[in-house]
Parts: sequence; structure tokens; C-alpha cells
Amino acid sequence: MIQRDLGIDAVRFICLALVVVSHCMMVSPVLHADGTVTSENTLGEQPWFEPVIWIFMVMPLFFVTGGTTGLRSWLRLKARGGTGFEFAQARLLRLVRPAAALLAVMYVGLWTALLLGVDPQVTQLIATGAGMPLWFLAAYLAAQLNIPLLARFHARAPWLTLAALVTLVVAVDCLRGALPQLAYANLVFVWCAVQQLGFLMAGGHFAKLPRSGLLGLIAAANLVLGLATGLGLYPGNMLVNLNPPNLCLVLLGVSQAAALQLFRPGLDWVSTVRWVRAVVSAAGRRAMTVYLWHLPLLAAMSGLLLLTDLPKPAAGTAAWWWARPLVLLSVIALLLPVIAVFGRLEERPTAAVHVRGRPAAAVVTAAVAVFIPVADAAFNGLTLALLGGGAACFVLAVLLLGRIPERPPGQAVSESGKGEGRALQAGPSSASVEP
Repeated sequence: MIQRDLGIDAVRFICLALVVVSHCMMVSPVLHADGTVTSENTLGEQPWFEPVIWIFMVMPLFFVTGGTTGLRSWLRLKARGGTGFEFAQARLLRLVRPAAALLAVMYVGLWTALLLGVDPQVTQLIATGAGMPLWFLAAYLAAQLNIPLLARFHARAPWLTLAALVTLVVAVDCLRGALPQLAYANLVFVWCAVQQLGFLMAGGHFAKLPRSGLLGLIAAANLVLGLATGLGLYPGNMLVNLNPPNLCLVLLGVSQAAALQLFRPGLDWVSTVRWVRAVVSAAGRRAMTVYLWHLPLLAAMSGLLLLTDLPKPAAGTAAWWWARPLVLLSVIALLLPVIAVFGRLEERPTAAVHVRGRPAAAVVTAAVAVFIPVADAAFNGLTLALLGGGAACFVLAVLLLGRIPERPPGQAVSESGKGEGRALQAGPSSASVEP
């Protein structure tokens, strides 16, 4: 039986909780006197928010931990004779199934709302709320699907691989002024670079550093980040740097990876507490469902409240801030039945069935079917029509991936797999299953 890395699981739970809480303090739909509806980011407009987000921008940490667990999962699969396409199939199914359910339910629900007379502006606000989590899904999938290739490079030259990815990030940043659309290439380069930090952690490279070395690495990463933003090379607001991502997120990733290693003993101890382990385990099994659904539910609740006579305090006022805990509790209450109904999609097996087919062709076609609507939403925004098209594409991907023939068990490990496995000899003994 594969033993979970409880410390990594605890970190992922903390990151997810911070994302949900922060979104509850950001989303603020506004009904104007002329009848138009807009959405404001109340938290992002606070003068004290910019330095705080340097600490609480946890998206790089998601990719660091995803790199650690993803690399171990790939090496275990490879040791059993698995291929990169089988790894991609499992990752796609694991992430696309809950997303397909979300898009399908939202498409039917929003069309029903329109037919019942709900203002189209409100339905568009809710659709926009669904689109925001999709960028993370696309970036995370792009990074995870590259794990077999990047693991090969990492086994041969770990530091050169990281340096090459960071060089690509900087090159895109330098050219984004002349070619603005090129900036979206960093959705791949930035997060693959941060994911490589997870590879280094899995291989024990961070564990080899003394406490003073980890503190020095944290200080150095933040010093370079401060210089880059202080000189005006990058914005100081990390939310601005997030979309599309740039070098600042890589530097944050370095700092957060070192901090994770620094506090790892304490995290490992806390994660062994029975009730903590139970909460983290339950949340981990439904993590993607929580992430994908919390923002659409928040947007739907906020948008529909505009149609009622309930008090609507102006964004940023004391009454608005006092209402945030109630908003958070309401979102959690809405999430519970959603998790009960759709969370089980995350636990469905990703092993393929015994049918004829071409695994490579099916995986590539499924990946294209997933990325086309997500890319369209990233560039043009998520509309109701695109919501339906995206749901159809995601369902098609799930159907394609479910028809890949299963590899016969008992195949020998390739020499390249053995070499990559040796790259992790210095890593922790407990392996983590990707939640």
C-alpha cells in the first residue's frame, strides 16, 4: 500500500483554504443605478493588500507540491512499465471529470435561469465566475502532462533544466511588450519552472540545505523580487503578475519551496494529529471539486442576491467586511451538497478499460479537446455559448480517455526508468498520491 506524504497533503489543504477565503473577500458584484451589473475586486483595491499578497499568493506552492507528488507518481508508474501516455490519461481523467460536470451543470442551469427571466447580466456574471478557475486547470494540466518529459531532463541535468525554463520565462517577459499575446506562453514556462522546484524537493536537494541555507535562499529570492518590482521591471501587485504569470511567480516559488522545507518538521508533526489527518484526508479527496465549484457558487449566490431586497452594503464598508464570515459559511454550506454529489468523480478509477484503440491518438485528441475551449475562455472570456461548447469538449475528452486499452501488468522497468528512479534516492521515503 502506498503511503501518503501527510506534510504535503497538509500544505495543499492550507493553500486551498486560503484560496477559498480570499475569493470570498474579493468577489463583490455591484448593481448600478442604470441597471448594469459589474464585479469588483474589493480586497485587491485595499492599500494594504499589495504587501500582504506577497505572503498569501500560494499558487506557486500548489505547483511546487504538484511537482513533488507528480514526479513520484510518474516514477512509480514507470517502474511498473507504464508509459507517458498512460500517465497523461490518468492526469487528464482525474482533472477533467469534475470540470466536465461543472461546465455541464452550469450550462443547463444558466439557460434555465434565462428562460425563467433572470437578467442576462446576472447569468454572465455567474459564467465569468466559472471561467476564472479554468485558467488554473489549464496551467496545472499543461505542467502535469509535461512531467514525463521534464523528468527525463531532470534525471540527466536538474539544474540545467530549471535554468533553461527560467531563461524561457525571462525571454517571454522581455518580448511581451512588443508581442502581448506571447505572454501567455508563460502559463506553461512559469509553472513548469515552479514544478521543477518540486522535482528538486522530491530528490532531497532542499533537504540537504542547512537551516541557515534555507533562510538565505528565502531572503535572496525576496531580495531579487523586491529589486525587480522596486525598479519597475514588474508590478508590485502579485495578482497582476499572476495573469499572465511572469518571473515574479518563479521567485515566489523559490521562496515558498525553501519555506516549506524549513517548516517541514513541524508540518509533519501536525499532520499526524488524528483530527488534522482526517480533515486533510477528506478535503484532499475532493480538492478539485472544491476548487472548481467554490467560485461559481460564490458568484451565483452574490449575483442572485442582487435580485432580492436583502441589504446590500457597499463594497469595502465596515458592514461589507463584517458580512464576509457569513458569506464564507454560506459558500461552505453550498459546497457540501455539491461535494456529496460530484466529489465522487474524483475517486473514480483512472485505469483504462480493455478495448481496442490507439492510446497516443486518444490522449492527444482529448488534450486538444480540453485546451481549445479553455484557451478561448482565457483570451475572450467565458460566454454562455462557450460554456456549452466547453462542456461538450470535456465530455468528449472523458469518453475518449475511457476507451484507452489497459497495459498488461508485469512489464519490466526500462533502463531510463531506473535512471530516473535513482534521481530520487535522496528523497523522503514516503510517497504521496496526487490528490
